This record gives sequence, structure tokens and C-alpha cells, in this order.
Amino acid sequence: MPYLGSEETVKELKRALSNPNVQSDRLRYRNVILRVIRFMTQGLDMAPLFMEMVKASATVDIVQKKLVYLFMCSYATLKPDLALLAINTLLKDCADPNPMVRGLALRNMCNLRMPGISEYIQQPILSGLRDKASYVRRAAVLGCAKMQNLQPDAEIDGAVVNELYGLLRDQDPVVMVNCLRALEEILKKEGGVVINKPIAHHLLNRMKDLDVWGQSEVLTFLLRYRPRCHSELFDILNLLDSFLGSSHSGVVAATTRLFLSLGSALPAVQSGALERARGPLLAACNAQSRELRFVALCHVQQVLRSLPGHFGAHYKKFFCSYSEPNYIKFRKMEILVELVNDENVGTVLEELRGYCTDVSPELAQAAIFAIGRVGQTYSEKCLSILTGLLELKQEQITSAVVQTFRDLVWLCPQCSESVCASIAGCEEHIQDSEGKQALVWLLGVHGEQIPGSPYVLEEFIDALKTEQSPAVKLELLTATVRLFLSRPAETQDMLGRLLTFCIEEECDMSVRDRALFCYRLLQCGVEEARRVLGGPKSDPSLGVIAGRPEEPINSWAGDFNTLAPVYSREDWAALTATTGGSPSLIPRVTGGAAQADLGSAEEAEAAGSAAAAAAPSPPGPSEELCLVSGPPLSPELFERRWLALEPSRRVSLDWPGGDCLPETLQAALQLVNIQALALSRPHARPWKAYLYAHSLGTVVLAELLRDTDAGGLQVTLKQDPEREEALSSFLTVLKTVMQTLGNSSASLSSHD
Repeated sequence: MPYLGSEETVKELKRALSNPNVQSDRLRYRNVILRVIRFMTQGLDMAPLFMEMVKASATVDIVQKKLVYLFMCSYATLKPDLALLAINTLLKDCADPNPMVRGLALRNMCNLRMPGISEYIQQPILSGLRDKASYVRRAAVLGCAKMQNLQPDAEIDGAVVNELYGLLRDQDPVVMVNCLRALEEILKKEGGVVINKPIAHHLLNRMKDLDVWGQSEVLTFLLRYRPRCHSELFDILNLLDSFLGSSHSGVVAATTRLFLSLGSALPAVQSGALERARGPLLAACNAQSRELRFVALCHVQQVLRSLPGHFGAHYKKFFCSYSEPNYIKFRKMEILVELVNDENVGTVLEELRGYCTDVSPELAQAAIFAIGRVGQTYSEKCLSILTGLLELKQEQITSAVVQTFRDLVWLCPQCSESVCASIAGCEEHIQDSEGKQALVWLLGVHGEQIPGSPYVLEEFIDALKTEQSPAVKLELLTATVRLFLSRPAETQDMLGRLLTFCIEEECDMSVRDRALFCYRLLQCGVEEARRVLGGPKSDPSLGVIAGRPEEPINSWAGDFNTLAPVYSREDWAALTATTGGSPSLIPRVTGGAAQADLGSAEEAEAAGSAAAAAAPSPPGPSEELCLVSGPPLSPELFERRWLALEPSRRVSLDWPGGDCLPETLQAALQLVNIQALALSRPHARPWKAYLYAHSLGTVVLAELLRDTDAGGLQVTLKQDPEREEALSSFLTVLKTVMQTLGNSSASLSSHD
């Protein structure tokens, strides 16, 4: 909305711009134009001055021209008819002897967003591509991409593409990089610019002439080229080796990614590149920019998935500073947990304990949870810290400690006695639902070891009418019935009151159904109730699975130097699928047709067209397929798909031995993005399980069948749509889970 009094201001400026005395004085004229631009940026409508500003462009003063061009580009969409009057002036300036004027006019002409502008800018752009001044060629190359954006449905001009391929040999490095980006934009529907051997070698030889941003761009485009032999590969790596020591983090990240991609079949090359990149990554983790720090920390976490000890000697670099935002502190604490070993566990735990009393409740709880994760390996040291935190009697700290106790007891049975002795009196300082659920679970499962457990549960039951969380009520029902099975005399009366309230007065249907289930279960007898509810109190095998074995570098090499480590691979895949993604991030192997010489732009264009016309080829051996989280399948939809599809493959896998608990198997599969839809009871024969997973646009359905105790596991796979690589990826992941479960069962049996 224009400011009050803008009409008078516009009239005054219009008189000044039309005054011959002002026009004859260059300084006064420029100052009036400056006032116009100032008022325009402040929100006043200066469109009525368009004709006077177009006249002001006829000057030799470059500063005045820049101001006038800025005005015209701002109002061209609002005044398209009047903007056409400025075309003649711009065309005249495109032929000016001064290269600065020519480039400025060409750049601003391409910025005029108005209908019909393409026919006016095509010829100046083609002339600018052949201009002697590099500044004009830079503007002309970018103008080609803008011209394509103005008419996205128009047919690609082969002459322009040929000119751009030819300009890849330009002496000016900025022109060369601009050509790559322009070709990428113009040939976006055809798959982008083709990087063949001559072009790749030319780009590599020009790397030292580029600035850091140009180097990052070129390194990204070089991901599309695959050397033909090992000698060529090592020549390329030798040329790029010096860039791993660059002072610019973007160049180091792009070079590292290229090393990881080219060395996909050479693990030693990948490890060496990550070793060289460790110093720059650590420097980026302490950069002044918070955003850069966060991205670097995400990449450090990614490297630790394959090289757990890679940053072990530098763990102090990940200690939190008081001035850092919480999102950086959270990430640093996650990294500290992964770097814990026998030598630094004491120092790391002391550092984490300091964070537990932070003024931010979220940060304090995250630090307590981090201590709990360390406690899965160093339980005694962590238990002493957690028990000491209970003495602070602060609500958020007590709640987080009790939740951590619950997880530790489940994964580390040896902690049960210490935990049961520590939680007395915690109920007075817990108000949130998560903490209440954890405490109620501990009282129900380990109530026989806690003297006052019935009386604590009774307090929860007495306050049931004021409890808002259905999850707490559900946990309270199960815990009270479990405690009744071990301490009936103390629990019988309050259990009756709890069931009566939940059945007759509770409005939440899930709570009411759970109460009816417990009531009918107790009617079947105590032994039947004990068989149903008296499950295991701990499952140490989950600790082995949660330990996450080392991943091959190739599993995440393609995500390095992208936003996938920041968003997570699944979220980034969904985001790029929604927005169309960026072709420049996708490595592409050029075919045999892409052998054209750098001097032959026509052959390069033909290679690009051939690559675009070809059907989508399956990934090469260096590309890793992964299982991703996707939309859940209902049992009905799974059944319809299963009956409609033909089996794609039938294989036999080794069974881990013994009967695996359904909860353990389901948790292990979920860690690798395989969803278990239905599982038979552990001792049932035949034993069956139905699974599904998503992998790069396809859904894999699986049936696991075990007929006898001695037999193996028969796996039947179906797929929609068909993709052989996805089946292989699914089977590889499934075999890894089964082997992990088998090793865990064997180690537990030998320990017993």
C-alpha cells in the first residue's frame, strides 16, 4: 500500500525529471533518479514515472544506467506496454562500444519479465555469445538459460546448445562454469549436460583457474563421468588430490564426494579420502556460521556409520559451547555417544552430566537420554550419575531419568536391582505422561522388588479421574494386573476399583477395551493371565541390534555433500520426489556415444539426446539401493496385492536357531525399514510371517515360512512393480537381520 502523500511526491519527481536544467546537470539528474529508486524500495508506487525513467537511460553515465535498468526491470511486469518502449534503448546499448554497457544492457534485457520479450532478446544473446569481452559472454550464457525459462514448452534451439558446448573451451573460467549451468537448465528434460571423456579432462585441467564456487560446481558435474580404466581413474584422483586440502569447506566436500564415487570399488581410496577430509570437517564443525556447523556435524555422523573410530581422538571438538543453539548441541551429544570408548568414557560422561542441569528442559532431557545410551555399554558408571540426578528433584530431570531407567532395565537386566532401589519417591516429581508411563511400567514389571509399588500404583488409581493421558491409563491397567499376579493381597482391592472405573466411567474406548480384556483374562484363571502377561522382563538381544553394525561407505557415499544427511535419506528422497529433485545431484554414466571430442559440439549434443531418449537403465554396480520408509500397507491391501501378484523369487535362508520372540524380530526389522504385518506365535508350526518394504519406487512383499524345527526359512517374494535390484537389496538386508539375531542368540546361550 503506497504511503500517504505519494501522489505529491510522484508529481514532484516527475517535474524534476522533465526539467531541462536538471537534465543538463549530470549530478543533479542522478540524484533525482536516486530519490526515485529510494522511494521505490520504500513502497511508493513510482510506475507513473516509467516514461521519464526510460528517457533517462539515454546517457553515458554507467551508474545512472544501472539505476534506470533496475527501475525498468522492477516495473516491466506492471507496465508491459510501456516497457516495450525501452527495448530500442536496450538494443542500442547492446551494440555500444563499451563492453560494460553491452553486458549491462543484455543482462537487464533478459530480466524483463514480460510477454513477447523472447523475440527481442534472441539475436542480442547470440551476438553476445560471440562477443570479444568476457563480461558480455558471461551475461549472454546466462541469458540463454533465462530465455529457455521464458518459454519452457518451446523446442530447444540446437544452435544455442552448440554454441554453449563450444564455449566450454572459453578462456574465461566464469564463462565455462556458466555454460555448464546454462546447458543443465536448457537440457533439463533430456537429463542435463553430458560429461564425456574430452569434456571431463578439459574441466579437470581448468580446475586451478576457477574460484571456489566454480570448483564446487565443476566437481559436482564430474560425478557424471566414469573413467574407462584404472590408470585414467588414478590420473583423475591425482589431479584432484590437492583440492582435499582446500581452505573452502564446499570444495573439500565436493572433492570428497567425487573421491567416494570414483573409488566405489576401491575401499582403500575411500578411506584415504575421508582421512584427508577429517581436518576440514572438524574445522567446519567449529565454523563461525551456525548453519555450516550443523551441516558439518550431520556429515560427521554419516562418516561414523562406516568408520566409528574416525573422530575418536578428537572427541573434545564435539563438546558443547554455552553460546551454541540447541539444535547444534543435540547433534553434538549424539556424536559424543558414538565416540565413547574405554579411554574417554569418564570424560564424556562428566561432560554430559553438566548438560543435564541446563536451563533448557529439552536439552537437559536429551543429555540424560544420551547418558542412558552410553549406559547400555557402561551401565555401572551411568547408573551412579543417573541416581545422583534424582536427588535434584526437578520435574523434567526426574521424568527423563525414569524413562532412561526403563530402557536400561529392558536392555541390561543386571541393572534391575539398582534401578528398583533408586526410584522410590520419584512419583512426587513426575507430571508428564511419558515419565508416568515409564514409572508405571517399572512398578508393574518389577513390582516384587520394589516394596512400596502397590501403594504408588494406588496413588495413580486414586487420581485416575483427573488423568488426561489415555496412554498412562493403558499402562496403569497392564501394570496393575501384572502386580496383582505377584502381590495379590496388596493389589486386589485397587485392581477392582480400577477395572470398575475404566469399564463403567471411562470415555476413551481403547482404555475401556483394555479394561474389559483384563477382566475377561482374569476370569480365565490366574495361570492363563500369567501366561499372557508374564512375558520377558528384558531383552538384551535388542542391545546388539541397536548397536548398528558398520555400514559400507557406498551405502551413503551418494548422499555426501547433499542435504540428505540433514533431512535424513527418507525425508530428502520424499522432498526431491515432490519438487522434482536436482539432476545435477544424480551421478550418471555416459554411454559409448559420449566419446565426442570437446571441439565437436554437435556430437556432444547428439550424445545428450541419445542418453535422454534411452529407457531408464538400472543402477550400476557402484550405486547402492536402500530400503526406505514409505506409506503403511493395511492388511486388506497387502492381501489383495499378494493374491494378485505372481511370485518373483523363492529362496531359503538359515534360521537363527531356537524360537525368536516376535517383539525382537519386529524391532530388528523396523530398524532396517522392513515392516512386519503379521507373525505367528513363537512355537507355532508351521511358523509364518508376512513382511513388506519400500525400495526406490517399488513395494516388496514377503512371506517367511518355517515348517519344522530342523528346517530353514523359506522366503517367497513378490513385487509391484518388478525390479530385480530391489529384490536383491531386500534379501541382503533380511539375511543381515537373521545373521544378527543368530549371533545374538548364540552369544546369549554361551553366556548362560
